[in-house]
Amino acid sequence: MKNKWAIVLGCSTGHGAAISKQLASEGYGIIGFHFDRGSVKKEAQQLENEISLMNNGKTKFWNENAADKKTIEKRLVEIKSLIKDGYVKLLMHSIAFGSTTNFFEPTPVKQRQMDMTQHVMANCLIYWAQALLNESLLDDGSRILGITSEGSYKAMDGYGPVGVSKASLEAVIRQIGWELGSKGITANTIQAGITPTRALTKISKDWEQWLEQTKKRNPMKRLTTPEDVAGLVSLLMSEKANFINCSTIFCDGGEHRSI
Repeated sequence: MKNKWAIVLGCSTGHGAAISKQLASEGYGIIGFHFDRGSVKKEAQQLENEISLMNNGKTKFWNENAADKKTIEKRLVEIKSLIKDGYVKLLMHSIAFGSTTNFFEPTPVKQRQMDMTQHVMANCLIYWAQALLNESLLDDGSRILGITSEGSYKAMDGYGPVGVSKASLEAVIRQIGWELGSKGITANTIQAGITPTRALTKISKDWEQWLEQTKKRNPMKRLTTPEDVAGLVSLLMSEKANFINCSTIFCDGGEHRSI
């Protein structure tokens, strides 16, 4: 375990934070990227300190845009130095940053908003995987995972650009798994149910109503939590999950069946 590391893109809150804590408690080194300001930046710093205590200091967070190719190039040398003779067991895409708007009314989405959301929430994972593979940091047994949602196939108010990017993320990950499967590297998406995270509050002013409606339609009568998703990620890290590839795995208590 001492040589196994997880890179979490979007590590400071929500699913990314819970996954980072879960894996750190199991002995994984955690390399995290977040892009925060103000109070959230302070929360990220506190989280980094907390995780460092859990995994004996094998933790490094960078408050930088993980979707920027220059960031990837700049930090790759330091990542190699941190990992040394180990490898990246997990490359986790948990970035929740994009334009939450509609295509037409009340304000038509702009091309730059669509392009940014698509790149940050889907395409940048390709370039991370390429960079790590080129440096021999991915190996047999490595996992590439991303968080998707029902918005990838369901139209939702204020979810236009994000819905497109979630569908794209699923396609990106399927293709990664298809191309790298022969190397023992698997790639899957996790469809989480509606979860009370900071990102959810940005999607709609009616987010509290969403939560109440979700509790009613979920067979287990509760919301998905980041810890639920972190638990699934932990399971997928096992060698027993070596043959799960190019798939979308639901972690929502059956919520998707109510659609």
